[in-house]
Amino acid sequence: MFFELTGVFGITIMLIIYFKHVASVIGLIDLPNVRSVHSKGTPRGAGIAFVFSSLLLFLLNHFSLAVHYKWTIVAILFVFTIGILDDHKDASPKTKFFVIIVSTVLLSFDDILIDDVGTFFGVHITLGWLALPFTIFAVTGFTNAMNLVDGLDGLAGTLGVIILGAFSAVGYQHHDPFIWWLSLFFIVALLAFLIFNWHPASVFMGDSGSLTLGFVISVIAIKSLAYIPTVSVLFIAALPILDTLVVMIRRKRNGKSVFTPDRLHMHHILWHFSSENTPLTVVVLGTIQLIYSLTGLSLEKQIDEGILLLLFLLNVLLIYLLLNTVIRKQQQES
Repeated sequence: MFFELTGVFGITIMLIIYFKHVASVIGLIDLPNVRSVHSKGTPRGAGIAFVFSSLLLFLLNHFSLAVHYKWTIVAILFVFTIGILDDHKDASPKTKFFVIIVSTVLLSFDDILIDDVGTFFGVHITLGWLALPFTIFAVTGFTNAMNLVDGLDGLAGTLGVIILGAFSAVGYQHHDPFIWWLSLFFIVALLAFLIFNWHPASVFMGDSGSLTLGFVISVIAIKSLAYIPTVSVLFIAALPILDTLVVMIRRKRNGKSVFTPDRLHMHHILWHFSSENTPLTVVVLGTIQLIYSLTGLSLEKQIDEGILLLLFLLNVLLIYLLLNTVIRKQQQES
């Protein structure tokens, strides 16, 4: 195991160093815009390095496992490819969503599907023919949420390590090698990536990284439903989900489209509140995510999930109210 993980770490480091040298030549430079928090052009698309090394070592060291989940590997590669194209500005939002939807359908060929959502207030809910549509909704939603949370140096990578760390514990505890190994490879690759992405970042993961990371977490989360309550997944992967829900609610209440881009995501608000201290903001959000993830791991499979879902929705409301208070204070001070 040591040599496998060392290999992932080393290959990721070497690929990122090489990527930094060729990024400008292949047109993968992120130039600042009105929503950026960086002030100079930075290589974008380093997700190519950590995704490639994770999948390569997974295939080389656990080939039989990869063959067993061959459609899942193909699906991840599809999302990875569209992410690379988007980093190069060759993919439209509609094309991205289409590829993610098709990739989610491919997951069902490996029986990675949300067909049982648990017991809510004494009623056991199975989805039947709605299983595939609901899985598509969940996977596309979280994949996009992970993409949106990638807005500060080190943030998406840090949250990814924490979330995957929680799921790796599920895989280890329940002797599921697919969850365990895929989580571990991505964790180690992300740690290598964070060496270059911590503030001030010299590379960004880009959509090749954030979309693929969100999709991989979705895959592992669905696999984990065999062992943990459905609502546990919401807590384990809480911050990207909470951020997306809160932003959509705020935009809707302000009469805007929920897809309108702005700088009112959770990380933007806390970044301004911390006097634009990026490392502090990332550490605070990472700590919050760790608390949520540990909470999710502590929930028992036998618990009625209705109360847990209400608790999660209460978190959405509280965060919405708290962030609105911070926004108003910032507006008054400016």
